[in-house]
Amino acid sequence: MQIITFGCRLNIFESAAMEKLVGADLNNVILFNSCAVTGEAERQLRQAIRRAKRENPEAKIYVAGCAAQLHPESYAKMPEVDRVLGNREKLSKSALLGTDKIMAEPMDNDTMDIDVPVVSDFDGKTKAFLQIQQGCDNACTFCIVSHIRGKNKGLEPDTIIAQAKEFVQNGYQELILTGVDLAAYPFGLCDLVRRLLSEVDGLKRLRFGSLDPARLDDEFIELMASDKRLMPHLHLSVQSGDNLILKRMGRRHRRQDVIEFAKKIREKRPDIVLGADFITGFPTETEVQFQNTMDLVIEADITHLHVFPYSEREGTPAAKMPQLPKEIRKDRARRLRELGQQKMSQLLESQIGKTVSVLVENVTEGTSQNYLKVHFSTPQAVGQIIDVKIKGRDENGLVG
Repeated sequence: MQIITFGCRLNIFESAAMEKLVGADLNNVILFNSCAVTGEAERQLRQAIRRAKRENPEAKIYVAGCAAQLHPESYAKMPEVDRVLGNREKLSKSALLGTDKIMAEPMDNDTMDIDVPVVSDFDGKTKAFLQIQQGCDNACTFCIVSHIRGKNKGLEPDTIIAQAKEFVQNGYQELILTGVDLAAYPFGLCDLVRRLLSEVDGLKRLRFGSLDPARLDDEFIELMASDKRLMPHLHLSVQSGDNLILKRMGRRHRRQDVIEFAKKIREKRPDIVLGADFITGFPTETEVQFQNTMDLVIEADITHLHVFPYSEREGTPAAKMPQLPKEIRKDRARRLRELGQQKMSQLLESQIGKTVSVLVENVTEGTSQNYLKVHFSTPQAVGQIIDVKIKGRDENGLVG
C-alpha cells in the first residue's frame, strides 16, 4: 500500500498508524489521507487522485480522512475512487480491509475513540510525530475541523509516555507533539511535557505543533525556560492582527495577547523564534485591518510565516459573510509573505558566526534548534545531532 498524505502533522502520524495497521495486507492500493481545511486543499486532492489513476491504472484508489469525512458521496462518485473512509474508519483495521464503497459515519463527538496503534517508526524520517490529542472545542467561523474531527479528547499520559520511550529506543532524537488543538490537551500540556522530560531517558529534543496563543499562560512560559531540550521555536495559530477580524473569526485571543506573549517568552527564553499562521482577505477585512496584521508581524517579531489567502469552506459561518474578491485575498497574501521573507532574511543574517545545534536529516542538511535549515559540505551521519559553525547563508537557509 502506498499512502499519500495531505495536510497537517497529525495526518503524518495517522498515515504511519495506517501503514502499521494494514500496510502488508493491502496490495496495489494508493490511499490518500486527505485534508479539508480549505476548498483549495480539496481541489489539489482531486487533481492528485486523477493523476495517480492515470499513472497507475491498475491500482485501487482509497480516499480517507478529513475530506472523505466531509464529502464522502462526492469522492465516491469519482470514477477513479474505489473506497472512501472517514476519520474514525481510517484507523480501524477491519474498516481498512473491508469492501464497502463508503465507510464514513458521522462523528459522535461524545464517544470518539482515538486509540490508534502505537507507531514505532516513520520511514525515511529523522523526527517522530507523537499524537497526544484529537478534535477541537472551539468554533472558529472559518473552520470545519470540529465537525470532521469531533470534540477535544486526549490520549492517556501513560500511553504517550510509552510511545515516546519506544521512539527514543528506536533512535529518534527529536519528538514533535501533534494534535488538532494541542494546547488544549485535556490532561494538561505542561504536566505531560514535564513527564516526558523526566521519564523518557535519552530524549534530546522536543517540539510542539501549532499552538493556540489564547491557552499559552505563564506556566507554559516558565516551562519553556526550564529545559533546553524544549526547542526554541513555537508556531502560533494567530490568523489575524486585527481585533475586529479576530472576533469575526471566532478566535479567543486579541492582537495584544500575541504581542505580550512574545515579549514575556523572550524575557525568559531569549533564543526563542516565533512562527504563525495567517489568513489574508477574511470576509470584511479592510486594508487598514490587513495592515494591522502586517504591523503585528513586526511588533511580535514573527519570522516563520505560514500565509493562506482566505478560502471559503462550505458549511462554515464565514462562508456566509460578505466575501472579498479573490484578487485582493491573493495580493494581501503575497505582501504578507514578502514581509515574512524579510523577517526570515534578518533572522538568517543574525545566525552568521554562531555555532548552532543541528539534527542531521540527510548527509549534508539538517534543522537547527530554531527550525532553520542548515547545509554543510562535509557528509554527516543521518539522525545525529551535531554542532555547526555558521559561515553564511543561501536561498534555502544557513551554510556551515
